[in-house]
Amino acid sequence: MSLYPVVREMAKLLGNMNGWLDKAEAHAAAKGFDSSVLLQARLAPDMFPLVRQFQSACDNAKFAAAFTTGREPPSHPDTEQTFAEVRARIASVLDYLGTFTAADFEGIETREVKRPRWEGRSMRATDYLLEQAMPNFFFHLTVAYALLRHNGVDLGKKDYLGKLTFRSPASDA
Repeated sequence: MSLYPVVREMAKLLGNMNGWLDKAEAHAAAKGFDSSVLLQARLAPDMFPLVRQFQSACDNAKFAAAFTTGREPPSHPDTEQTFAEVRARIASVLDYLGTFTAADFEGIETREVKRPRWEGRSMRATDYLLEQAMPNFFFHLTVAYALLRHNGVDLGKKDYLGKLTFRSPASDA
C-alpha cells in the first residue's frame, strides 16, 4: 500500500493555505488593520492561535513524510510572526515534501515509528500515518481555515479543497 498520495495531498493543501493568506491580507487591507493581528486569533482561550495552527499543519505534514520513511525532518523554530514568515515556513515544508518519491514509501508496512513522548512504545508507520499524522494535520488545517472564516475572511470550500484532478469522460468512438 503506497501512502505517497497522502503526502502529496498534504502538500497540495499546504499550498492552498497560501491562497488563504492572500485573502486574509486582502481582508485586513480592506478593513484597515494590520493582517498580522489575525495570526493571534483563537477560537477559544485554550486553543493555539492561528500562527500555531499554520505551524502545526506544516509540522504534521513534514513529520508524516519523515517518520514513515525513516528520515529526520527539518527543524523549524516556531518564530513566525508575519504572513511573510508563515509563507516562508509553508514554502520550506513544500520544498522538503518535494524531495520524496513513491519509492520512499515502499515497505512502509514493516517500518516502525518511535517518538520520545511515547515512552518506549512504537507504532507501525502505516498506523502512525493514519491514526496520528493525518488526523493532526487535518485538525490544524481545519482550525486555521475556521479561524480565518470566523474573522471574516472570504473563504469557501474551493479554497480549502483546491484544484481537483478531474478526468474527462472516455470517448465512445
